[in-house]
Amino acid sequence: MTPRRRPLRLLALTLLAFALTTLPRGFSAGPTPARSAEPRTIVFFGDSLTAGYGLEEPAAEAYPALIRKKIDAAGLPWRVVNAGLSGETTSGGARRIDWILRQPIDVFVLALGGNDGLRGIEPAISRASLQRIMDRVREKNPAAQIVLAGMMMPPSLGADYVHEFAAMYPALAKKNSAGLIPFLLAGVGGDPALNQPDQIHPTAQGQAVVAETVWKAIQPLLTP
Repeated sequence: MTPRRRPLRLLALTLLAFALTTLPRGFSAGPTPARSAEPRTIVFFGDSLTAGYGLEEPAAEAYPALIRKKIDAAGLPWRVVNAGLSGETTSGGARRIDWILRQPIDVFVLALGGNDGLRGIEPAISRASLQRIMDRVREKNPAAQIVLAGMMMPPSLGADYVHEFAAMYPALAKKNSAGLIPFLLAGVGGDPALNQPDQIHPTAQGQAVVAETVWKAIQPLLTP
């Protein structure tokens, strides 16, 4: 470069620097690739009803899998985790929850208590265990949305027990500002056509009904 051209080059660089520092905020000097939304996580934490006990293909037919299909069809950026465990009680869930909380959670669906009721466990004990689970979720994920899925017991267990058991779910939901599914098996419980021979666990068709019940409760939490 000759000495006569150096001042012109310096002037050009100065003007370029000035232009770059005075661009309007948000202006881009060139196209930038669009970023897809990071997937968030919804966890279904329950017992055999959530795990899909007795189904031919639990990974595809249990209600969390059907919820995942609805999420995928809607194009929503959510990851679904089925943390159902057959035979799980509320106290067992309280012992297991820390293992699940090793991952970030944005929506937590708590569907436990059925095995407690069938074993005649005092509702006060079940309620305390459910509270411990929700407390741990909130400690690890303060912004997580919690949805509590209620259960009902058959009249054969006695009117007082049945009433006290069912009442603990709305009470806990109110106390913890959580969403509430009044009865997870609404439209399924007691219908022989939608349950397996044990009349406890839904068939694939019954799971589809459960999925619709759950979807109505959680869909508003998953959409922007």
